[in-house]
Amino acid sequence: MKVVTVVGNRPQFIKAAPLSLALRAAGSDEVVVHTGQHWDDELSAVFFSELELAEPRYRLDLRTADAGRMQPAIEEILAAERPDWVLVFGDTNSTAAGARAAVAAGIPVAHVESGLRSGDWAMPEERNRVEVDRLAALLLAPDKRSAATLRAEGVPGRCIVVGDVMLDACLALAPIARRRSTILARLGLEPGAYTVVTVHREANTAQPRLGRIVEGLNRLQGRVLFPVHPRTQAALAREGLALAPHVTVLPPLGYLDLAALAAQARVIVTDSGGLQKEAYWYGVPCVTLRPSTEWPDTVEAGANVLVDDEPAQLEAAVAAATMPAVRPQLYGDGRAAERIAEALDNLPAT
Repeated sequence: MKVVTVVGNRPQFIKAAPLSLALRAAGSDEVVVHTGQHWDDELSAVFFSELELAEPRYRLDLRTADAGRMQPAIEEILAAERPDWVLVFGDTNSTAAGARAAVAAGIPVAHVESGLRSGDWAMPEERNRVEVDRLAALLLAPDKRSAATLRAEGVPGRCIVVGDVMLDACLALAPIARRRSTILARLGLEPGAYTVVTVHREANTAQPRLGRIVEGLNRLQGRVLFPVHPRTQAALAREGLALAPHVTVLPPLGYLDLAALAAQARVIVTDSGGLQKEAYWYGVPCVTLRPSTEWPDTVEAGANVLVDDEPAQLEAAVAAATMPAVRPQLYGDGRAAERIAEALDNLPAT
């Protein structure tokens, strides 16, 4: 069986890592296509070297998030490779481009993280999720809630609850990150004595939201570590927004350094869907800079608080952040990649 896997940004590299190993173990031929949606070395090339992943067979190097520009290039690859499946992850424009290209080429789509919904139609990610779920022949849902959402929407593809491949990656890589990364020593940090911040979503890098988020960060007590995404760095400079001295601005971090930093923080402040889950698995309370989330179980468990861009709410939530005494196991058991590889191998591709 041949599978073309389309990836374009860091979270998708994380998700693809355990699945690539599972596909290899199952004897499948995987062809990885890197769209180049994230082209900064710290967000792509370094990641591949850290996780010891095989280099993608195709690097489009388009340096764009425009799905319309990605699709024709992916279609050319599919025409040459003629895979049994096209595998896409999550909700990015690379996901949408890969799914559209597969449908145009008459090749079935398997969508990892099917059925997630934030309810926020202003987010391009939400629109991508809904579109790709409707295009997919195989809907690989992380939990029963997502599967129920797909049933309620009448989505036609076959749905299988497999768990979350990010949990597979987290269980395998978090111990390696703590062992190999020296970032806490380099920055003079004590575990549990700092806050980690990530901001990258398009809405949060525009005014007035970005200014309100910066105001909230400047109100926080204690040391704050802020690895700044290139998009966010450009927006901060463009808008002339200054961070307080207690906020340490860092360049984008490799995955192992970021995992080590986040796993040992007192609080994580983020707009990343993936980091909301990772915080839960690390046992670190999370404060989310969005009005909604596609991972509501973390909020219902008391481990995650939505503050949107309100500075006072951000300040109060970070000060009060704690993990619940009892945490249910969320999003699987760490064997999602194995189940996905089995499903692709056993199900007819047409």
